[in-house]
Amino acid sequence: MSDHAGRRPTIVQVARLAHVSHQTVSRYLRHNGGLKPETVRRVEAAIEELGYRPNLVARSMRTRRTGRLAVLLPAPALLLPTRLLSAAAVVAHDAGFLIEVVSIEGGPRERAGRALELMTSGQVEGVLSLSSLPGLTDQPATPSRAAFAVVGEYDDELHGIGELADASVVAEIVEHLADLGHRHFLHVAGPDAWPSARARRQVYAEVIERLGLVSHGVVDGDWSAECGYAAVRALPGTSPVTAVVAANDPMATGAVRAALDRGWGVPERLSVVGWDDLELGRFATPSLSSVVVDREEQGRVAMERLIALVRGEPEPERTRLPLNRLVLRESTGPAPVLG
Repeated sequence: MSDHAGRRPTIVQVARLAHVSHQTVSRYLRHNGGLKPETVRRVEAAIEELGYRPNLVARSMRTRRTGRLAVLLPAPALLLPTRLLSAAAVVAHDAGFLIEVVSIEGGPRERAGRALELMTSGQVEGVLSLSSLPGLTDQPATPSRAAFAVVGEYDDELHGIGELADASVVAEIVEHLADLGHRHFLHVAGPDAWPSARARRQVYAEVIERLGLVSHGVVDGDWSAECGYAAVRALPGTSPVTAVVAANDPMATGAVRAALDRGWGVPERLSVVGWDDLELGRFATPSLSSVVVDREEQGRVAMERLIALVRGEPEPERTRLPLNRLVLRESTGPAPVLG
């Protein structure tokens, strides 16, 4: 049995197993860099074998660092961006930080004041806000204030804005379907209170007009599968509509179900495209053509930027794919020839 069994492994044990000094292990844990790749490999292998985790309390007493980061949400937060938060948490934990999610009530200025209080409280080393706050922009840590970074892709009700509301892929959807011979379309829209829904509705109308296609209506939806189902069930039996562009996957799934209930094959009679690329749609029959929204990448990039600000390091360079990307699957195909 190893000499560390039953006890919390120490940095000295990690150093001994990796055949390096404890100062080298400490340097690795501080992410100071400059270590040889072989040294990094041995240290990481020793940490993994021992199950070593830094003692954040002791580190805080020595360095005045807390090892904690905060993610700010406007309150009440009824729809949490769980995929973004999960990806951000993984990045934080891998870097040796704990994170806590803080929901702050009030208007933007009140939340900005509360954010400043948190940044100067000494309780956290960095603050990541999902919505923009007046007077606060990305800033590195100082001896008296925590670092701050903002995602800026959500409004005060956590509705997607900015790149999350970019609807340019709707044009790509309609153009692709038009290339397949589709000329008659229906759009099942999201609630008008959502910037993303308004943008998708607007781009849909613009591209239909630009390409000389025919829209047989825009159905006001509520993001539910029932809404998509009702929209397709309401089409006349002789409707020339052969393509449905839905503003999210649940409404698209409802549209597919309604088509099948009417005896309309998908995509043989009706092509359907959704948005969000939910897992259920990928495994449905037929699998759903949709728009991937890479919220995980958004969370990773934001947290990496915050950690760089905390440490006074340059933001890591990475090649970012577009946040929204069309993925074609079984629910779309060539336009049928209707009698």
